[in-house]
Amino acid sequence: MSAPVEIFEVGPRDGLQNEARLIPTEEKVALVDALSECGFARIEPASFVSPKWVPQMADSGEVMARITRARNVQYWALTPNAQGLDRAISAKMDGIAVFGAATEGFSQANLNASVADSLARFVPLVAEARAHGVGVRGYVSVVTDCPFEGAVPPAAAADVAERLWQMGCTEISLGETLGKGLPERVDRMLTAVLERVPAGALAGHFHDTGGRALANIEVALSHGVRVFDASVGGLGGCPYAPGAPGNVASEAVDALVRGLGYETGLDAEKLARAGQMARAMRKGAVDGHA
Repeated sequence: MSAPVEIFEVGPRDGLQNEARLIPTEEKVALVDALSECGFARIEPASFVSPKWVPQMADSGEVMARITRARNVQYWALTPNAQGLDRAISAKMDGIAVFGAATEGFSQANLNASVADSLARFVPLVAEARAHGVGVRGYVSVVTDCPFEGAVPPAAAADVAERLWQMGCTEISLGETLGKGLPERVDRMLTAVLERVPAGALAGHFHDTGGRALANIEVALSHGVRVFDASVGGLGGCPYAPGAPGNVASEAVDALVRGLGYETGLDAEKLARAGQMARAMRKGAVDGHA
């Protein structure tokens, strides 16, 4: 039997959050419903943040109320604070994610707080979520390269990952946010992180802006990482990382890991159709092409 690799689908949230066109709720619902039929164990369709900062996600509650929930799929949401957690619990989310950064510059731009202050804010949030039986992921942005500070020391990523792990996050997603990370630097970062957090609690989140995401996934696989965030159709990027649109496509990750002898449990044909739908949503395209 082939070894399993999980692709954590982030397209409906991370993929769509900074699209210029305000995407109608019904299109988001249709995309999530299509993805729910592909075989994903976890999908991230919602973000309970202030509409002032991410207007595209203002209808997350309505999206969750209207989707057809698949029996074997967990639905996760990004939540930055107690208000967001309350909304996530009301929306019956299976899990939430908190998001930190490995550098002060990115943390200030993204969270308007220092790294230490942002992590301190998450401690009661994680505890409250766990008390409600809600799973918690911790995102660490800019683990190798930062748009404000340049190369990121591996120890900085490891420090934040360890703090999130210690406060009760059950999974730490390591974000190579700019798509500039060379495989050898990803290797050094993972070596440092794995001294603090076990491989079974890690996920890789690699952007493909520089065309290196798949190579970096191979590096992560060699370190024992078996969960990878990806976005159907390659939708999206990070609104706080200028010039870094480029989530790696779920279809490409699925093809890569299958070719390496792993099993994802995904239906490639259904995933391809969902990818066409996702690309049609980008920038108002209507013909299935970006």
